[in-house]
Amino acid sequence: MNVNWLKTPALALMSALALSAHVVAETSGTAKQKEGTMTKIEFIFGEDRLSATLDDTAAGRDFAAMLPLELTLTDYHGIEKISDLPRKLDTTGAPASYKPETGDITLYAPWGNLAIFYKPFQNSRGLVRLGAFDGDIAPLVRSAPYTVRIEIAD
Repeated sequence: MNVNWLKTPALALMSALALSAHVVAETSGTAKQKEGTMTKIEFIFGEDRLSATLDDTAAGRDFAAMLPLELTLTDYHGIEKISDLPRKLDTTGAPASYKPETGDITLYAPWGNLAIFYKPFQNSRGLVRLGAFDGDIAPLVRSAPYTVRIEIAD
């Protein structure tokens, strides 16, 4: 009996299932948005300078295009520092939700504000990762509000 005709549909089905699993993983809130060349930036406030890296995504590139920025950070629920941005960012291709970790720099798209997490938080609809700090973020956790300058690193 010739079963070669079964191999092609079975392989096609297995390929489709594998592709489907890959697409789900890429669009889930836990998927990091890291690809290609990333932009180094600095957060400057008082005597402190913290370096960070923006993801090579539409939102990360659009945020970089806004720099330099001077923003006032306020505390939100003892978990994150937030500030309004001067305009909405391009979120093309961003997942519907994201689970932030300590040191993540994000956009909360429904409000159009920057959200910098100094504690991890739950998966949140509308949260878009822009990048993350490269090291210790302890100086960021100081009492807010305070002004920070964000610029492209030299």
